[in-house]
Amino acid sequence: MIVARVLLLMAVVFASGFAEAQTIPLVTSTPMPNGNTEYALGIQILMVMTVLTLLPAMLITMTAFTRILIVLAILRQALGTQQTPSNQIILGLSLFLTLFIMSPVIDVVWAQALTPYLDGDMEFQAALVAAQEPLREFMFSQTRDTDLAMFAELGGYPVFATRDEVPLFVLLPSFLTSELKTAFQIGFLLFVPFLVIDLVVAAVLMSMGMMMLSPIIISLPFKLMLFVLIDGWSLISATLVSSFAL
Repeated sequence: MIVARVLLLMAVVFASGFAEAQTIPLVTSTPMPNGNTEYALGIQILMVMTVLTLLPAMLITMTAFTRILIVLAILRQALGTQQTPSNQIILGLSLFLTLFIMSPVIDVVWAQALTPYLDGDMEFQAALVAAQEPLREFMFSQTRDTDLAMFAELGGYPVFATRDEVPLFVLLPSFLTSELKTAFQIGFLLFVPFLVIDLVVAAVLMSMGMMMLSPIIISLPFKLMLFVLIDGWSLISATLVSSFAL
């Protein structure tokens, strides 16, 4: 999305459209027998618009965005702060953390694929293949072998001897499934301390006979105080970044 390799792959596609645009007009006109003129858009515009529609899906499914967003959403639920931070803040933090994590991949794609293509030293097809390699390496490093084997079996593929034989249609669902599992594992570990605070507060209120008072009202300040004292946002950000094997 706007992130990582997706952006880079997108940049290669845009570059191809712009390169072709230098020789092929974006808008062509054809005189009609009745004296009118018919206008048609070039195919490169259609390609660019198609890429733009796929960009959000690529950001979610091919980068670190999914894991980060889910963990931050679970954290907000564990804190019990309802809509604080807001969805916009959660999405913004997830996006910029994703850019930070994916920056090494972006640098490799830029150096090995996009720059040679823009300089005219590499054909578009070769540049596209070169741009896919860092992205595939990133996804492989986060994908569990069990998930990869499961989708390969479901797709009727034989046992892959090397990573190069794994098609993108098998790698993508395997990567996304592994990301979901990892995100919920991290979310569970984050949820436990706050759950303990809720249980302790509920038990204290019960022993005091204050059963009509919601434990959430009492436990929320304690959870916020704990989170602030341990510098929670920095710890969460550091944990998410270090959870990716780059």
